[in-house]
Amino acid sequence: MRATYYDGDDILVIRLSNKPIQREVSQDWCTHISYAEDGTAVEIVVLSAKVNGAYPVAIERARAA
Repeated sequence: MRATYYDGDDILVIRLSNKPIQREVSQDWCTHISYAEDGTAVEIVVLSAKVNGAYPVAIERARAA
């Protein structure tokens, strides 16, 4: 998985796999999901990422008990 943020455009791209994209589906105006031929999610694109609270990404870390 790789996440890339484009500051000038306020776009967050989360690449989940290296499979080729077969189709893209808009969930709403600012969220788009791309799928591979086998139906698995390949990429998530969030427009206006800061405005919509998707960036900066909060990372939580926990220690094993």
